[in-house]
This record gives sequence, C-alpha cells and structure tokens, in this order.
Amino acid sequence: MGLAKTDIAQRELWIENIHGSRGDFATAVEVVESQLRGQFQSHPKLLLGHLRFCGVIPEVLAHDSTAEKLYSKYTDILLALAFEALGIASLVVTERSDTADVECVAKDFAFVADAKAFRLSRTAKNQKDFKIAAMHTWKRGKPFAMVVCPLFQLPNSKSQIYQQAASLNVCLFSYTHLVVLLRLVKALGQNKVRQLLQQIFQTVAAMNPSQDAVSYWKQINSQMLDFAPESQAIWLLEKEHADSALKYLKDEALTYVAQERERIMRMSRANAIKELLKANNLDSRVKVIEKVSSNQLFEVQQ
Repeated sequence: MGLAKTDIAQRELWIENIHGSRGDFATAVEVVESQLRGQFQSHPKLLLGHLRFCGVIPEVLAHDSTAEKLYSKYTDILLALAFEALGIASLVVTERSDTADVECVAKDFAFVADAKAFRLSRTAKNQKDFKIAAMHTWKRGKPFAMVVCPLFQLPNSKSQIYQQAASLNVCLFSYTHLVVLLRLVKALGQNKVRQLLQQIFQTVAAMNPSQDAVSYWKQINSQMLDFAPESQAIWLLEKEHADSALKYLKDEALTYVAQERERIMRMSRANAIKELLKANNLDSRVKVIEKVSSNQLFEVQQ
C-alpha cells in the first residue's frame, strides 16, 4: 500500500508555507500551530501523514535559516498534537532554550518530549544530536522523557545513545511507532493506548544499559506488538507506509539537488562567484573580524 496523495500534497503545501513564511518568528509559530489544529479538527487522519514525513528537513530550507527553525517548531507542534490525540495534555514550550520542547501530562503519569528532524544529506550524526543527557536534566521532576526521531536515521547496530537512553531513563521512539499508537486509538480507545505508552516508558526504565540497538528495539517492539491482537496488522501497514515515505523523501531531496546543480550550471561567472562568496559567508566573517579590539587586559596592573 502506497502513500495517499493527500499526504504528499500536505507535505508539499507545508514546505511551501514554511519556506515562504515572513515576519516575526513567534507569530509565525503561533500561525503554524493554529493552522494545524484547525486542519486536524476537520481531518484528524491528516496528522498521520504529517508524522510519516516530518522527520526529514527539506533541502529547500537553508541551513540555520529562520525557515529551518520554523520547521523544527512545526515538528514540535505535531508531536504535541499527537499526544493530545492520545488524550494527553501537551504544551509546546517556546520561551526558553534550556528546557524540553514539549511538556505532557496524562492522568497517571507525566513526561517531557522532543521531536528530532534531520536532513537526508547530513553525513554524520553523533549522540549529541539526540540530546539524551539534556532530556534527562530537563525532566524537572517528571518521571519520564521521550525523544522522537525518524527511525531510519537511528543507529541500527551499536551506539552509545541506546546505553544513554536506558541508563538515564529517556525513551528513544520513532515517528513510525507514534503513528502505530495513534492508529491503535480507533481500535482500543485512548485509555488503553495511554496505558501502553506508560508501559513503554516503564520498559525503558527497566532496561539493562547496553549499546545494542537490536536489544533496545526488540523490547520496545515486543511491548507494542504483544499489547493487543490489532497491533500486528497496523504494524505491517505502517511498515509499508514508512518504506514508501522514505522513498518519496529521497526523491524529494535528490530532485532539489538536481535542480540546484542545473541552476548553478546556468549562472554567469560573475553570479557564480557572488553565490560562492555568499555561501561561505565571507562578508559576515569580515564584519566579525573588524569588530575585534584589544580588551586592554595586558595593561592591568596592581
């Protein structure tokens, strides 16, 4: 089963919206959240499509740009709305940088969460990218923490992030697993799925710390697959959706690269030089260098 055309259309629409966003950043975040809430109230199933794609930052968004930062907030908002769909009160935190991006409070437990997204072109990811240790400190009295990532960007053999997750009681989760939880709501109801989520947190807390990816995911996957008879069919369908989404996202990224290559090849020599200077941020570096002055510490005397 392939992806629905509506899922792909929503991906393209939201990339365009985020890329074209202008003005005050805080206001832009509020607009994104308001529009998403309105959309999902009318068409709840669209949330699933957003979650299948959102773990990949579009190449069209410039590195470290305002649009890229807005995309990051878009993923946080999606995460909060997903937990709300499970009947968990959720809040996207925007004021501070030394805190988790999403705070969640259920009837019987509470946790903090963070949504991660990466470019497919990013060659190196290390444990700092996942902020496991930071999430542990950002629990601020809550018993659990969760980092939600695109599954295909996580190490599949051995990594310190799994050892950190188990030792610090931070649940590494994927958007695909989260979609499975959301689809189980229709079959089991919110209360049962929240119970499953709490059991997943408890499973991570009880793990023996290990760098072994297979050991970690075996425990998470078994917890979900064994929870209810309905889990198996939903699991298999979402695996197909995840494979189709990755294929589309790779094509999206490769198409952008091909278009950029063509654009550069069509440039005049003068414009190409100008583009290269801009890419290397040389003018900005000059301004920083020119501002450096003696701090007169050498002149300090008794």
